[in-house]
Amino acid sequence: MSYKMKTLIATAVLGWSVAGVAAEPIKIGVSGPFTGGSAPMGVSMRDGVKLAVAEINAKGGVLGRQLQMVERDDEAKNERGVQVAQELINKEKVVAIRVLMPIRPAASRSFEVINNVATGSVITKQFIAPEHKDNYIFRTSANDTIQSAMIVDEAITKHKFTKVAILADSTNYGQLGREDLERALASKGIKPVAVEKYNIKDVDMTAQLLKAKQGGAQVVLTYGIGPELAQIANGMEKLNWKVPMIGSWPLSMGNFLDNAGKNGDGTLMPQTFIQDPNTPKRKSFIEGYQKAYKIDRMPSAVSAAQGYDSVYLLAAAIKQAGTTDGPKVREALENLHEKVEGVVATYNKPFSHDDHEAIKPGMPVIGEVKDARVILAK
Repeated sequence: MSYKMKTLIATAVLGWSVAGVAAEPIKIGVSGPFTGGSAPMGVSMRDGVKLAVAEINAKGGVLGRQLQMVERDDEAKNERGVQVAQELINKEKVVAIRVLMPIRPAASRSFEVINNVATGSVITKQFIAPEHKDNYIFRTSANDTIQSAMIVDEAITKHKFTKVAILADSTNYGQLGREDLERALASKGIKPVAVEKYNIKDVDMTAQLLKAKQGGAQVVLTYGIGPELAQIANGMEKLNWKVPMIGSWPLSMGNFLDNAGKNGDGTLMPQTFIQDPNTPKRKSFIEGYQKAYKIDRMPSAVSAAQGYDSVYLLAAAIKQAGTTDGPKVREALENLHEKVEGVVATYNKPFSHDDHEAIKPGMPVIGEVKDARVILAK
């Protein structure tokens, strides 16, 4: 079984009784790619989680106990992800699951997994009825069904393009995203003039772009996860062929913005969060992140915000449940009594027993690249 995203940070609360150990911290496992091409999303998510943990601990923690992060770099490698998960489960007594690793049904019934970054549509639907009574996987990112519909709507409905090309990387994320795009296009009666694939670490997209150009593409739709996306924008410049790029959320990551430079200007993508202090909560979050990590632009603002919000949702559920017992925390997440103010959104009963997606259609916005930053599209 595989998921649709190269990286996933799963934040989990230990699913066993803690009676008699009230003074012990509540461990939260955080695993993801903190190095390599996917590092902007992994580092930003981790740092967003860390910021929320620090804020909550400064106010006394949860149930009178401090939250404690246990973080591991999975290097965006399958084998490393398995090793990390086993270490966190067996040694650290927390759970972290990497997106390309199969999840055992037995494990999924003992703890809450809050997926902060991975967008594969199937992730929250693996352990549902009738095969499984309860589902312990929750998500705070916009799934690919939502994103692909937004990308196609932007290209076809808003910009009136009729000839589109798709460039997707060869990972599960890229290829399953391509399938979502093709389905969304088909629903509008559009067949791509070119569907091209590239590999991670490819530095020359000339062949793929020539196919798109020769097909008469008016726009290039992308589904990829790393700095290779910048090679698409730079490749267009080399060919002296500039058409709009519209793609999934990683087009907002720092390694695209920096590597594409001016060639990235105008690129569009779905975003759950844009680094804009347009509410007091967002202003506080952005300034807190900048101060804590001594940076101006977040490497991946989407990942940071989603990681940050996931901790507050988890803390609210533990507080409501009055315990870290897995089934009781799951029940609390599925029926949160109080609103949770996050930076992506203020969550009002974001989950139910049958819906573990915090981000609903209509919540994300379209971001646009301008001068190596992401702004709200005009």
